[in-house]
Amino acid sequence: MTAAASSTPVTTTAAAAESSAAGTAAQGWGFTVLGIVRVMVGFTFLWAFLDKTFGLGFATPTERAWLNGGSPTTGFLGGSIEGGNPFAPAWEFFLSINPLTDVLFMLGLLGVGVAFMLGIGTRAAAVSAAAMYVLMYLAAFPMSTNPLYDTHLLMAVVVIAMAGLAAGNHVGLGRPWSRLVKGNRFLI
Repeated sequence: MTAAASSTPVTTTAAAAESSAAGTAAQGWGFTVLGIVRVMVGFTFLWAFLDKTFGLGFATPTERAWLNGGSPTTGFLGGSIEGGNPFAPAWEFFLSINPLTDVLFMLGLLGVGVAFMLGIGTRAAAVSAAAMYVLMYLAAFPMSTNPLYDTHLLMAVVVIAMAGLAAGNHVGLGRPWSRLVKGNRFLI
């Protein structure tokens, strides 16, 4: 009886350890994917910055490049106003303070892109990216395919989740960056 009683805890302990190891492996795999998603979102922002700055011919033709005097925000916001967007007064305000709007938008694209690509400053980058996504959602409102929702809102939630899950620590430089900025939690 003593041998049977003592073998049960060992078996239970071994099963718990095996279950814990499997959970850790699954968690590690999920965080690796989260890190890859962070890099992909960062590349999306960085690519938009590069295309709008240099007019690489994808979304922005060369003649409308920022370096050639084009405005990265005027076309999109102007189209929103002409399309009867209910938030048109806000977009008119942003256009009235151009080129400041262009500079802030482009700095946001560059900052979020670099931060997410490297995995540093992901909290500040996530807040900035979420704000940009929500503003882009509101500028595109009402949606043509869904009356209330589009991927801009989904991405706003995803980038906030990245901040909460320390996505910069996975497939990125988040851990060394955290040690460098110790005590400044928002810079992590």
